[in-house]
Amino acid sequence: MTPTQQKNGKPLTISISKGAVNYVRRFAEEAGMAQTNLRVGVKGGGCSGLTYVLDMVESGNPEDKLIEEHGMKLFVDRKSYVFLAGTTLEYSGGLNGKGFVFNNPNAKTSCGCGTSFSV
Repeated sequence: MTPTQQKNGKPLTISISKGAVNYVRRFAEEAGMAQTNLRVGVKGGGCSGLTYVLDMVESGNPEDKLIEEHGMKLFVDRKSYVFLAGTTLEYSGGLNGKGFVFNNPNAKTSCGCGTSFSV
């Protein structure tokens, strides 16, 4: 089964927790950014081979996959989608919080900081 195939009758997609959406909205408001959505992807690099990329954007590219959840749009380029299908993006705050956390079922290994992974 490839990462984008269905599992248990449901298509694998990328999701974002309500807490992560709330954090992005608060951060954008404080920065004076009116319309903010997220562009999520991966690029080569990091200690495990691939690194997560997360940017605040107003809109995506025409060829991006668009996922909407909790009133936020996630734009994902097609190459990254293969590596991210099934991932949940969460935000962990507090004293021991890591910030944004990618819970990626496709990652076979990841680094200690959680920003790099391999498949």
